[in-house]
Amino acid sequence: MSKLHKPLVQAVITTLQSIFAEGAYADKAVEQTLKQDSRWGSRDRRFIAENVYEMVRWWRYLSFIQSEKETNPLDYYKLFAIHQVLKEIDLPDWEEFKGIDKEMILKKAEEAKKIRKYRESIPDWLDEIGSRELGEIVWEKELGELNKEAQVVLRVNTIKTNPIQLKKLLNEQSIETFSIGDYSDALVLVKRQNLQNINEFKQGLFEVQDASSQLIAPFMDIKENMVVIDACAGAGGKSLHIAAMMHNKGKIISMDVEERKLIELKKRADRGGVNIIKTQIINSSSVQQLKNTADRLLLDVPCSGLGVIRRNPDAKWKLNLDFISEVKKTQQEIISNYSQMVKVGGIIVYATCSILPSENQEQVNVFLEKNKNFEFVEDRKVLPSEGFDGFYVAKIKRVN
Repeated sequence: MSKLHKPLVQAVITTLQSIFAEGAYADKAVEQTLKQDSRWGSRDRRFIAENVYEMVRWWRYLSFIQSEKETNPLDYYKLFAIHQVLKEIDLPDWEEFKGIDKEMILKKAEEAKKIRKYRESIPDWLDEIGSRELGEIVWEKELGELNKEAQVVLRVNTIKTNPIQLKKLLNEQSIETFSIGDYSDALVLVKRQNLQNINEFKQGLFEVQDASSQLIAPFMDIKENMVVIDACAGAGGKSLHIAAMMHNKGKIISMDVEERKLIELKKRADRGGVNIIKTQIINSSSVQQLKNTADRLLLDVPCSGLGVIRRNPDAKWKLNLDFISEVKKTQQEIISNYSQMVKVGGIIVYATCSILPSENQEQVNVFLEKNKNFEFVEDRKVLPSEGFDGFYVAKIKRVN
């Protein structure tokens, strides 16, 4: 869409205001906006969503170009105009775009490219912690990857179908996918699109789940008829994958502090034909009730989410050092407390979607230092430069 249409541009502006002025999450704000006008077609909706996410991703870069002082820019139309100029799209003769100087924009853009925090559009604190923990060379490389658009990856539900069959069914509807290396149950969409209204989704033949997240269940070394506890289950993407790998035989206890997420998990399990998952709200007695019961304990702990910024670009502007400091305390509390649920000979799998060592291997080391009845088995770090979300996963065995 090369010609700009006022109602669509206004929709972008309104959504950005919701995100930056009112603190809404980008995905929820976009979802809300797209419900507002049933006359919008797929191209219109794509224009709104793409421009919102691009501008959120490049917010600091655009803000620097708008103003050297970078004082919390609130002229959303001017920022939108800068974004379009950089995309080489001609601006219409609208009152909102009066005074836009294309030459000045391009000049300031060149200035911004010389300073990493502007070029890569990140807050100062994030640039500092990333370079300190990962080193300048790795951080520079990963920043470039984190600013790319995330691919849409499907996890084939092997309880109901297989990758070859699903690929064929999708291809018959002109939905192209491709397979990737080590990810046996994954199909990647060639073209980003929403598949939640197609029959294959409603029949539970697949779930949307990033490829890195799909590494966790195979890493757990799961067998049929095990007792598996997913103690930070959320809406259950990993619980469902575990169930498929257990061939729907055994017992999975999926726990979370939020009931609404477990309700969503039940719906997904029903859709996918999974009947070995029992959901449980975490309360003060949960750990004691399940002490020494799990063959496998998955702790996909709360984290900074820095590995998934390409999927949630607004997190850059909502996170801060205080939050990261607090979440590290939570991580250590969870692994220390919940580890009681694994039986002798059983395995804890600690996971985050962060790329910071202080949330990952350093947390595992702190736990092992204090708990000599556990030993380190192996871990895996996945960086965004490998193509998908940044992730960390470690295997810890209870030896006595």
